[in-house]
Amino acid sequence: MDNTTRYQRLLERYQNGDLDRRSFLGLIGAAGLAYGVQTPFARYANAQEVTQVRFDGWGGIVSEAFREHAFAPYTAATGIEVVDGTFGGGDEYLARVRTSQPGEYNIAHLSGVFDYARYHNLGLSVELNEANIPNLQLCIPALSDAFRAISGGSLSCVPYDYGTTGIAYNRAYISDEEAQAQGAGLLINPDYTGKIGGWADWRTRIWYGALQTGQDPNNITDIEAVWDAVRQHRDLALRYWTSGAELMSLMAEEEIHVTEAWSGRIFALQEQGHDIGYIDPPNGFGWQECLFVIAGSPMEACEELLNFMLEPATSIAVAEGQNYPPALDPTQVDLGDKIPTLPAFDPTGTLSGLTFANPDYWNGNEQEWSETFSRVQRGY
Repeated sequence: MDNTTRYQRLLERYQNGDLDRRSFLGLIGAAGLAYGVQTPFARYANAQEVTQVRFDGWGGIVSEAFREHAFAPYTAATGIEVVDGTFGGGDEYLARVRTSQPGEYNIAHLSGVFDYARYHNLGLSVELNEANIPNLQLCIPALSDAFRAISGGSLSCVPYDYGTTGIAYNRAYISDEEAQAQGAGLLINPDYTGKIGGWADWRTRIWYGALQTGQDPNNITDIEAVWDAVRQHRDLALRYWTSGAELMSLMAEEEIHVTEAWSGRIFALQEQGHDIGYIDPPNGFGWQECLFVIAGSPMEACEELLNFMLEPATSIAVAEGQNYPPALDPTQVDLGDKIPTLPAFDPTGTLSGLTFANPDYWNGNEQEWSETFSRVQRGY
């Protein structure tokens, strides 16, 4: 049996819960000593040059899935600790990175090509050695190509998952028929005053303001009408939420009855038995997320972690844990039974049915629109 096959069998046993972390690491070490072979990670574990890699993500069930299915097996295999941090919003995290020392932050679970473009334009990107990430070839080409177009053909990230920010509603108070009929307008229906929520994110607020005023979010022609819709939503809402965990709590406890929401978080609530409906209105907000390597990071260790996270067994387990379809191409990889049932899943691997934000358009308006939303959020 070759070392790759042996390693894969040990990894499968670990992920199935048949081996604890200590036994997994011990068996990997024993295999290397007994057979005179190296595991895929031995050059890092033996060299002791890298002791930790920092990863920052969105917290909640997403981070739980990463810890269980990716970080713990990686640390067991390499001896390299994954320091797991969280953030509530992309703007907040970017501010942290920009004021940090080189190498302090390594890999981030970023949202959207506009975040990728921001980091690249600020000189925070790297050029990954894709030969160290062979599992990248299993990803949906359209996802990788969107990033390559920004950074001149090279990549500073690997695509990891995708989803939508649609509309979630409590079926005890709002019917499927009403939600479908009103679409984005449901979020500014005065009948639900004080039971409406929304994400405190300027892009999302403007995107839905555009839908509520009948405009293309990637080509807004009347921004004042959009701001009026944003203010209307603000005045009707109970409050803005700032994290996926808060979103789930507000819906589960019935503090709010309707909000725009992340598709995977709502699927998690449905799995828990909550009677929550979910729709994507026309031109609803589609997005993809990536694992971005920040300039100054230990490249080979990061590339190895990325490849590990894109391993089909690992990527599928994380996707099932966080309830977002993985970046793996369903025409190349059997994704199992659950993933095809997730909101936003595209069995064709083309993603042609989703509407994504134009990074040049949104980044070009970021300063003005984010500042205006900050004032609107404060009541102006």
